[in-house]
Amino acid sequence: MRPTPPSFPIFFLSLLAGGAGIAARLGYLPFLAGVAFWLVALGFVLLLIGSLFRNL
Repeated sequence: MRPTPPSFPIFFLSLLAGGAGIAARLGYLPFLAGVAFWLVALGFVLLLIGSLFRNL
């Protein structure tokens, strides 16, 4: 199994999720503060899925 680069939509969604999680943790998005960790985790999982599976 060879990792492939994720497609742009998967990369962009993971960037948005991770960025929102970091911004929530820093207090810029207080309404998402309770799920900040899970947003960052979601960003990493999206990157992992995008790298492991082709054409995603």
